[in-house]
Amino acid sequence: MLHFASDNWAGAHPAITKSLATHASGYSKPYSDDELDKAVERRFGEIFERDVAVFYVATGTAANSLALSLVGKPGGIVLAHREAHIVVDECGAPEFLSGQLRIATVDGAEGKIDPGRLRKKVESMDGDVHAGRANAISITQATEAGTVYSLEEIDAIAAIAKDFGLPLHMDGARFANALVSLKCTPAEMTWKRGIDMLSFGATKNGCWCAEAVVLFDKTKASDFPYIRKRAAQLFSKSRFISAQFDAYFRDALWLELAHIANTIAADIASAITQTKSGRLIRKPQSNEVFVVFPKSLVASLNEKDVVFYEWPTPANFEIAKDEQLCRFVASFHTTREDVAELSKLLEDWQGQK
Repeated sequence: MLHFASDNWAGAHPAITKSLATHASGYSKPYSDDELDKAVERRFGEIFERDVAVFYVATGTAANSLALSLVGKPGGIVLAHREAHIVVDECGAPEFLSGQLRIATVDGAEGKIDPGRLRKKVESMDGDVHAGRANAISITQATEAGTVYSLEEIDAIAAIAKDFGLPLHMDGARFANALVSLKCTPAEMTWKRGIDMLSFGATKNGCWCAEAVVLFDKTKASDFPYIRKRAAQLFSKSRFISAQFDAYFRDALWLELAHIANTIAADIASAITQTKSGRLIRKPQSNEVFVVFPKSLVASLNEKDVVFYEWPTPANFEIAKDEQLCRFVASFHTTREDVAELSKLLEDWQGQK
């Protein structure tokens, strides 16, 4: 089988597995109080160029939900893109775990919040007790559309957050892929642009299960341990998360893995273009490729055990009845041989039309 469905399908990198095995024996203080836990938190600080608070959680959904819960207020509304993961893929978890938040959507091209629409949305809520109040803004980097907010685009949204005193959250499930795409530092893509909270995902990029909430102002982190514990997200054997991050950050492995995935995604896009088998929605900016295929080609690939997702058609995007929007995702584990085999299948289909 050829696996292009999601980077969630890929296993763990051998270095991550080795680190887990290394720390599997013996005894260690629980609940993030071990020396390894503290060393990894310091490493986060080095990577982000400031002293940060780091809290491990089990999933990206937990990271997003609890980060937003930290800043939740009665009647609070989180503003996010209509295609954001917290909107369409988290089963209401942010609302449920916060107990008081709601999410309002803001449109924008290519999976990104449009700053003009965002400002109007926030202004429309100002002082209206019946409608509730803007509480926070959340952006996804890289987005659910596979695009990446430029630093200037983050600046524009951060300026609105600052004008209205709203915390700015970044869902970084594919943080490393976006970072490699922008060729900037973690600090430049986050707190230096006005990001207050980050859901830092590593599971999709070679880890077994490693997610964290990173708070860039430690003075505002005092409530988070209680929020996390109440949500049943406090790991007792936290060293097994730290062991993953320890290997993940060593020798910039995390950036190397993201670079591999992004490069392979570009190769997939090139194979589709060269075989003229479908039309790309856009040039890939991270490790996701969105393409419109004839439904007959989709059926042919399915029969040949090529695994990918048939994707919902976004609003304001039209395709023919005999076409299907598809998403292909590359991981660190995807090889050039996989892409070559896919290319051959596309060529064969073209030849049989």
